[in-house]
Amino acid sequence: MLDRSRQHQLAAPGHGQALSSDHYFDGGQHHSPYGRDSAEQDQGFNPLKLLFYVVQYRWLIAMMMAAGLVAGVVVTMMQTSKYQATTQLEVLVPSAKVFQDIEVVSENSDIRAFQTAREKLKSRALAQRVVFQLGLSEKPDFLFPTPDFSISNIFYRAFRITKAPSIEEKTPEQREAVAIRRVLDNLTVNLVTNTSLLSITFFDQKPKYASDVANQVAQSFIDQRVDQTSETSDLARQFIQEQVSQVKQKLQKSEEELVAYARDAGITITGDNKSLIGSNIEALNTALQAATQERSDAGSVVDQIDKGRGGSLGPVLESKGLQLLSDKLADLNSQYQQKLGVLKPGFPEMQQLQSQIKELQRVYNNGVLAITDSLRLKYQQAQDKEADLRAKLADMEQQQVAFNDKNIKYTILKREVDSNRSQYDSLIAKLNEVGVSSELKTQSAAIVDVATQPTAPYSPRLSINLAIAVALFMAISGSIIYVIELLNNTFTNPEQVEKELGLAMLGILPHVDDRELIASIADQKSGLSESYRSLRTSLQFSGAEGAPRSLLVTSSEPAEGKSTTAFKLGQDFAALGARVLIVDGDLRKPNLHRLFGLDNTIGLSNLLTNTVRKEDLATIFRPTKYPNVTVLTSGTIPPNPADLLSSPKMALIVTNLSKRYDLVIIDAPPIVGLSDAPILSRLADGTLMVISTKQVTRKSAKTALKRLRAAGANVVGAAMSKFAVNKFDYNYAYKYMNYQYYNYGTSTPKLEGKVDDGADQPARAKSSTFRHLVRRIRSSVSGFVERAKSTP
Repeated sequence: MLDRSRQHQLAAPGHGQALSSDHYFDGGQHHSPYGRDSAEQDQGFNPLKLLFYVVQYRWLIAMMMAAGLVAGVVVTMMQTSKYQATTQLEVLVPSAKVFQDIEVVSENSDIRAFQTAREKLKSRALAQRVVFQLGLSEKPDFLFPTPDFSISNIFYRAFRITKAPSIEEKTPEQREAVAIRRVLDNLTVNLVTNTSLLSITFFDQKPKYASDVANQVAQSFIDQRVDQTSETSDLARQFIQEQVSQVKQKLQKSEEELVAYARDAGITITGDNKSLIGSNIEALNTALQAATQERSDAGSVVDQIDKGRGGSLGPVLESKGLQLLSDKLADLNSQYQQKLGVLKPGFPEMQQLQSQIKELQRVYNNGVLAITDSLRLKYQQAQDKEADLRAKLADMEQQQVAFNDKNIKYTILKREVDSNRSQYDSLIAKLNEVGVSSELKTQSAAIVDVATQPTAPYSPRLSINLAIAVALFMAISGSIIYVIELLNNTFTNPEQVEKELGLAMLGILPHVDDRELIASIADQKSGLSESYRSLRTSLQFSGAEGAPRSLLVTSSEPAEGKSTTAFKLGQDFAALGARVLIVDGDLRKPNLHRLFGLDNTIGLSNLLTNTVRKEDLATIFRPTKYPNVTVLTSGTIPPNPADLLSSPKMALIVTNLSKRYDLVIIDAPPIVGLSDAPILSRLADGTLMVISTKQVTRKSAKTALKRLRAAGANVVGAAMSKFAVNKFDYNYAYKYMNYQYYNYGTSTPKLEGKVDDGADQPARAKSSTFRHLVRRIRSSVSGFVERAKSTP
């Protein structure tokens, strides 16, 4: 049933013969590794694991959070209330423009102007002006405020008791210095983004001072800039007046020199500043151009006449008399041609018509000749006019050459006069502008929003202090948890066992109070009994051939629950019908006989030392009240347990017992510090390592496992004992166990609530919640101390 396919092939050696190494290592040759590879890396951040730590240290976190809340309230009480008031000031750029042409630096419309204004608002000179305007150096409550952070503030808030120093103790200069320093320390000026506005904020313990100082800083800045502008304008006006006087004298002198030279040189200037010769030359040029054009037009007409086309000229065609003659001549020619078809040319009537035609033709030709002669005369006149104008122009050009020689000095003198007059006019205009600007006193800034007296303090804010304090204490609690976890080198969950030791987790045994252990083991429906049945099932599938025929149960250190595990596993395997022998291999501090309620007069040690009589051999293997369970107690405690366990006889006994029983469970001593367990592990087919929660150190467990494997043990897996199963650990951490399933059929919700009444009766509820809490705190503190002591 336990060994479905395996045939046990260990043959018992002869009496007195040593066992071969094959017998020692038989179980380990066919065993495959279990669990996770020790080199396996973590999978990164695990929120579920973080939540588990929160649940695990919930009491510490809750206490630190409560301490943070208390600290936040205390810090708030120790702080002095402060008020703030804000004034918004618009900076007008350019803010110091006096005049345009004279070089004066003006502010540009860029960020530098606003930064300059910001620094001026925070200057000591402006703060001194504010102190003087408000008389702050004479106000004790402003000069000597309550400390911003002090224990005395708690009493002040409770009883309103305070004592300020007297202002008579300091000189006026000292009081002024203190007031200026307070104004500068509590004043902030910021530029509102993407605007030309400056936000002026002042903080003080008195709401009235907060608003008054903020408003006065803005107003003093405006007044200071106005004063500076006015002073600049006065200096500029004096400078310009001096320049006007000088330029005026130069203008008068230059004009006198110009007039005197024009008179001596005979230079006449027209109203448009041109000489008379130049004006005449312009007129002659204009007339010459017209005469030339007229002569050219008349010449074209004469050319037409010379070519015999005088009758087609415009004046001829436009003459009404010639037009009548032409029409009458055309009519007579028409009549002559009509009559020529009837009458001969010699006819008197025909000859008369010819005479009329000739006469009219003569008269017409004479009219054309008169017109052409007048056109020829006009052409001649145009030629004469053009020649006359050219002669006069040549004469004027000769006069212009002489005038230009004289005009060089005249131009120089006139240019000087024009320059002096331009400067004089410009200075007079700027002098008038400076006078107007000094009277107007243009402001370079304007108050947009006046600060009002605040009604509620901005600091301290209880919500912010509480949030900061809670966050700080949460960080401290996280650091404490981190340090605890660093110091905690024990196993707290099954995952750590698999990771650190590389062993398969075959079973998890819940923690039960020592006073309730017997009752929980006896109760087959308890969580502890169910967990042992789960361990039994895991052992059945621990190898390819089922459960090992001989199983060694050991642990790294004492009191980890190995004897109870061997005791309970024997019962559970026997419940399946297997013949089970439980051997107490702890020849130093045996415990199995107490669990079964038997005496320990004879046992394994007597068998190994041949001190048992033959008639008592049958009674050395004792049946128990549990069916199919036989016990071989440790017997008399020998002086040399390791020598007895390493003897060939011990190996022979284990081999023979494995043939007689379906399962042999050996309860071995702890591994660390002793050689008994490694010796016995070589003889057993499999070794189960019991690891207690929050008790054995990881280094100790690793050392123990290393010793077992060095001895050739086949470690089939591990069982984690004393695991504190509760709702939070199960649901939010590893989900290895379901407490409700372990307690099926019972009316009590917790193992810790069961007590033994001696008859397997359901347990009654235990003590109150307060006692349970005290016990948990005590257990946590003691566990931490033990881990600190065992830290390498």
